[in-house]
Amino acid sequence: MSEQENPREEHEELDRQRALRLQKLEARRAEGNDPFAIERYERSHHAAQIADESQFGALEGQTVTLAGRLVAQRIMGKAAFAHLADESGRIQFYTRRDDIGEEAYRRFKELDLGDFVGLRGFVFRTKTGEISVHLQDEPMLLAKALRPPPLGKQDDEGHTYNALADPETRYRQRYLDLLANPDSRDVLTRRAKTVSALRRFLDAQGFLEVETPVLQTVAGGAAARPFPTRHNALKLDVKLRISLELYLKRLIVGGYEKVYEIGRVFRNEGIDTQHNPEFTMMELYQAYVNLEDIMELVEAMYAAVCEAVNGDAFLPLPGEPIDLSARPWRRLPMLDGIAQYAGIAPDELTTLEMGKAACRRIGVAFDLDKETTLGGLIEKLHEVYTQPLLRQPTFITDFPVETSPLAKKRPDNPALTRRFEVYVAGQELGNAFSEINDPLDQRERFEEQLRQRAAGDDEAHPMDEDFLRALEFGMPPTGGLGIGIDRLAMLLTGAESIRDVILFPLMRPEHSSE
Repeated sequence: MSEQENPREEHEELDRQRALRLQKLEARRAEGNDPFAIERYERSHHAAQIADESQFGALEGQTVTLAGRLVAQRIMGKAAFAHLADESGRIQFYTRRDDIGEEAYRRFKELDLGDFVGLRGFVFRTKTGEISVHLQDEPMLLAKALRPPPLGKQDDEGHTYNALADPETRYRQRYLDLLANPDSRDVLTRRAKTVSALRRFLDAQGFLEVETPVLQTVAGGAAARPFPTRHNALKLDVKLRISLELYLKRLIVGGYEKVYEIGRVFRNEGIDTQHNPEFTMMELYQAYVNLEDIMELVEAMYAAVCEAVNGDAFLPLPGEPIDLSARPWRRLPMLDGIAQYAGIAPDELTTLEMGKAACRRIGVAFDLDKETTLGGLIEKLHEVYTQPLLRQPTFITDFPVETSPLAKKRPDNPALTRRFEVYVAGQELGNAFSEINDPLDQRERFEEQLRQRAAGDDEAHPMDEDFLRALEFGMPPTGGLGIGIDRLAMLLTGAESIRDVILFPLMRPEHSSE
């Protein structure tokens, strides 16, 4: 379809094509051949197996059966070439009127791109050297496509390209993106393999995978606004979880020593290239280990997952190469990073007033009036000045106590906590604590969060009395880690937007006026 057509002409053309396809379907049904009545088709091979050069010697002349979508068709009088695609790839097939009969050949020519067909034929090589299947029977129509798929333009070899470039359509109708764009399918497949690789790694380390509630009366474990909802039968206001943390820690109290969960969490926040309100987290907790133990686990885990997904531990990013297997990764206290990259010394960040004065000295580009705590100001400086420059894997340590309500304090400096975030290529890819197991300290932290909430911070952590009660029964020293799976998948695939690694990202309704 021409790029010059206006939307009305495009819509009319799609309606016309749909009407023609419906006519073909009704004609098939009138002949007693309803494709939608077919439930099963037995295949002997997939397309990639046939197209594999290394297998041609064993398959040449052998009769095979295939099934998939018709993605290209070239009619040349009494003979035709076409391409069939399945999940594994695509394969060319060839048919002649004299081989399958005049009526069967007529029905073959009436097939449309996008139709699902079953084929039977023998494997051969064409005069141009392409491995193909020579049909022995009429292709069986297995499902009729009533809308033309966006298969795009074709090059001289019949391959499609630039099939569906509009991001809005790609994200909204992901099924078309997967159909039309092999690169999108590859990225999303590797995202799925990332989850599988994480699971295999943790299972091999002796962690137990568990499931915890999605609906919670107190949504804690992170600084975020939850989505509220209502349980009608219980007449109870509940929230979708924003984190996996607090219920996993309850399991440590209950006697489990190594647990993890991979699950969806929901945060009522904006949407950009790094954020989607519904995303996937992996959180793990291990008894009797500290922050440095979790660092070692992260180094090994990220390298192993990258190798499982991409074949080696190198990231597919432009510029300076990043080898996740090169250990140990850099350890950088947050205040040291601010001194190095922003030019503000740690002794200038001992009070909120001093910190703001230092910020004015260097001419910061953010609104100082929005920073109401010293810890928040310090994290903002880190976010603006340090984070973008952290290309090689780096653990940022020693977070402020005000922004870390679930991490142990440093014994030698209670203004800082035993917490790290891991950064690669300027992106935050994990958050870890030596977890608070002192119920009295934890209550004080929650109470401080309540004061911040009362002062207008609607992302401050809520009070969770049941979690505090659990801690009072005793929790051993514990290390914890949270990873955003979607951001990790972005790193491993080189995707530029989080929407590229989420199968069905949240979108406005198509005809929304808001």
